Amino acid sequence: MPALPPVAEAVIGLIGMGEMGKMYAERLSKGGQCKKINVCDLPERYDQLVEYCKGKDKLVPLRDGHLVSRESDFIIYSVEAAYVDKVVAQYGPSTKVGAIVSGQTSVKAPERAAFEKHLPADVHIVSIHSLHGPTVPSDGQALIVIQHRADNEHVRFVKEVLAPLNSRYVDLSYDEHDEVTANTQAVTHAAFLSMGTAWRCTGQFPWELGRYIGGIEVVKINITLRIYAAKWHVYAGLAILNPTAQKQIHQFAQSASDLFKLMVQNNEAELRRRVLAARDFVFGSTDGSSPDAQPAPILLSDSVLDRFAIGDPSPNQPAPPPNSHLALLAMVDCWHQLRIRPFVHLALAATPVFRFWIGVAEYLFRDEERLEAAIKAAGRLGGDGIAFSSDDAEFVIAARGWSDTVRYGSFEAYKQRFDETRMFFEPRFEESRIANRDMFAFLAEEPVRTGKMDKTEP
Repeated sequence: MPALPPVAEAVIGLIGMGEMGKMYAERLSKGGQCKKINVCDLPERYDQLVEYCKGKDKLVPLRDGHLVSRESDFIIYSVEAAYVDKVVAQYGPSTKVGAIVSGQTSVKAPERAAFEKHLPADVHIVSIHSLHGPTVPSDGQALIVIQHRADNEHVRFVKEVLAPLNSRYVDLSYDEHDEVTANTQAVTHAAFLSMGTAWRCTGQFPWELGRYIGGIEVVKINITLRIYAAKWHVYAGLAILNPTAQKQIHQFAQSASDLFKLMVQNNEAELRRRVLAARDFVFGSTDGSSPDAQPAPILLSDSVLDRFAIGDPSPNQPAPPPNSHLALLAMVDCWHQLRIRPFVHLALAATPVFRFWIGVAEYLFRDEERLEAAIKAAGRLGGDGIAFSSDDAEFVIAARGWSDTVRYGSFEAYKQRFDETRMFFEPRFEESRIANRDMFAFLAEEPVRTGKMDKTEP
């Protein structure tokens, strides 16, 4: 079998030039770690691809994956998980003898099956997955590397080729990847998708209601809009094709439903028992007596979060009413019910969105006053919590709807549900992009914080 060339003489191939494919192409071409980069997209997009490659050093547009596969030493399939089998079946047999093949899909079970079924036996498999979106700089972010059908020298070659991304390598197996990504992304995405759907059903932008103002609400709104401004298939593949993710999304909807039933019954005592049990399992007891107590991944304060608010709230805006934060309560309860310890995966392979969301959950759950206020608001829908009662009802319905969509395995239904809410928020996407850019820049600058929660904030 032919020996691998020096990285400086290697030819890289990218099949699929969506947003992530373009991000890889630009970072690798500017890094000077290879001879050239062959790229291809759908045949009907060839003319646009030629235009895109003009003036970009080392990028060579080709008409199809056959031309990319037969010449390239390291080939990355950057296609949707739902289509990876079809694309690999089409182009895999043309792979150059001794080449290394990789995939950039968010769920690896179908990718692994496609590679094992359609790639020639004289081809090596070292798969990858960057745990961030194309708009997030790859520097310092987790990059999963999966040594499947390859020797150590092939893994070293892949890591050297990808060095211009300046990412943090995490070595996992295919199965470990799918478990980790489910544990860090499935429930997180379900929470934001459900919040967005619920807000759409109210017919008003949440920051204009006078209820979703400041602090935790800023993160809820910003990341919800960030997700709906992205491509639907980014989330659909992980949810529908990953069995572990399906189970978690179902439990998230069940947790939201169970907690809401206690709220409707005004059963504050049982609600408090269940919420505190989830807190102690995930975050450790507040007195430090729990052996499972975890260090803080990121500590936030209202003054920090308010800097990233969307809209222009009135300086005389009254204090918002108490919020149950049902999405956060349900998420932590879901982890408790499934015995998932998210902190285990935080340092290993957390996405930027997950780090923010678990930071906000910790912001609520590790502050006794904030958590007690949420429990009281949730346990008194007829009293202090009435301001959010209709929103909470819409949220539970939305969570159930997303769970059913995933359970049915329908990409078309997923796309339709996604697009309905996307169209509602679309007029405000540009405004949210600015807020998200600044918020995630802050996260990158302050990756980990330790110490006690800032008690000076309201």
